[in-house]
Amino acid sequence: MAFDKKLLDVLACPVCKGKLVLDESNARLVCRFDRLAYDIKEGIPVLIESKATTLSLEQVDETR
Repeated sequence: MAFDKKLLDVLACPVCKGKLVLDESNARLVCRFDRLAYDIKEGIPVLIESKATTLSLEQVDETR
């Protein structure tokens, strides 16, 4: 099941309420401000802060 890109218009980071960026190659949504990555499982984003992965600045720069 693929992620529906139209959801990016309504989804927000649960921490800062900022915009999320789709990282298709790694199947995750990225908050560039908080440097957090949220996995997408079976087409559904897991927007739980405790399950997010912290990214380095280099990893964040790769998601544009």
